[in-house]
Amino acid sequence: MSETVRVYVNAKAVDVESTATALEAVERFDSSQASAVRTGERLITDSRGIVTDSATPVHNGAIFRIVRARQAAGEDPDSNPL
Repeated sequence: MSETVRVYVNAKAVDVESTATALEAVERFDSSQASAVRTGERLITDSRGIVTDSATPVHNGAIFRIVRARQAAGEDPDSNPL
């Protein structure tokens, strides 16, 4: 039996295996958000807003936030090409 740790995803407590990754914690939190991370629509950040790799190992008390990925300049309808 593996030990579990408590992490926080978007301010919600989530218990995951101590060997889990940030993406697995997001999956436990909300599978649709995890899917959006996998497709690049969303990103995982740490408590400071710094983008965190999906494979980052969790630790007790870790804080993750799910944020929208920025649009590329070519996708921005208000983009000025000059």
